[in-house]
Amino acid sequence: MAHDHRQARRPGGVSGGGPADRELVEAIERLVAAEHELLDREAAGVATDRERAGLEVARETLDQLWDLLRQRRARRDAGLDPGADRLRDIETVERYEQ
Repeated sequence: MAHDHRQARRPGGVSGGGPADRELVEAIERLVAAEHELLDREAAGVATDRERAGLEVARETLDQLWDLLRQRRARRDAGLDPGADRLRDIETVERYEQ
């Protein structure tokens, strides 16, 4: 499956820059809620192809946001600037998850 390599703005309202941890957590919470709604529609057999595609985007974006939050926490723990981290592309994030 081909992935979109855009980093400017992703679903959940997070840009490719270094948002505050609270903003990341809020975006994660919004995406988790949207993911649950989509999963419920899928389970009920009423999800559209567009919604199924949205579910995949939501999952990928959640992976990226969790990765960014972990980066920020690790940098902070190491005494580095957590704001220097960036949203990584999905291929990089998926490689780390394996």
